[in-house]
Amino acid sequence: MKGVILVGGLGTRLLPMTRVTNKHLLPVWRFPMVYYPLYVLVEAGIRDIMIVTGGNSPGDFLELLYDGSEFGLEHLTFTYQRGAGGIADALRLARSFVGDDRCAVMLGDNVLGGSIRKHVAAYREQRSGAKVLLKSVHDPQRFGVAEIDEQGNVLSIEEKPEQPKSDLAVVGVYMYDQRLWDILPTLAPSGRGQLEITDVNNAYREAGELTADVLDCDWSDAGTPESLWRASQIARESEFWRQADLPTGQNG
Repeated sequence: MKGVILVGGLGTRLLPMTRVTNKHLLPVWRFPMVYYPLYVLVEAGIRDIMIVTGGNSPGDFLELLYDGSEFGLEHLTFTYQRGAGGIADALRLARSFVGDDRCAVMLGDNVLGGSIRKHVAAYREQRSGAKVLLKSVHDPQRFGVAEIDEQGNVLSIEEKPEQPKSDLAVVGVYMYDQRLWDILPTLAPSGRGQLEITDVNNAYREAGELTADVLDCDWSDAGTPESLWRASQIARESEFWRQADLPTGQNG
């Protein structure tokens, strides 16, 4: 399975901190934000990863991450998304990289308090389709919200509903098979002028091929000042991150 981390976008909700740098390079507790999704995928057993950059400072990711060997990667590949076409648009750039494999996609501003290894293992056993990860939250109307049955099949996904059908937010971790490349060309831009990842997930759901797992660890995105602070608290308080073997540059 290949890994894809999306670190594009302008990070306007974090201005002025993002005026001169990409938000995914901002510090979250001890490490740059991009370290967290990268290590989560590596810890889950994924050793071949593409970073999709965008916005400002794309070269800084190369200076920070080099070839990925400090993380134990076999390959670390970079590509650049022009403009703000959305998450699904960014995924188009990963097609040749993923090839005939499946992929685990992670948004670069997602910070988890634990491992996704068991969820990746469960998806490897899934014959086809896609999987999303969910987290119970107190304010689901701020997120994409999923309704699931007892078997973990997704019944509906609604984007920022006024009256959510559940408290399960769709977090920024997705797993897809090869049908992703057939779905992407069929998408139409949303009212924001972007290709939405929710439309990808709903295409799998309508085909009866979308499952979901509920995270048992803490989670936050880091796209606003409040959620950036929350992400730092999660990383600081998590035993998973205190024990993580992340490069510090102390021997460099």
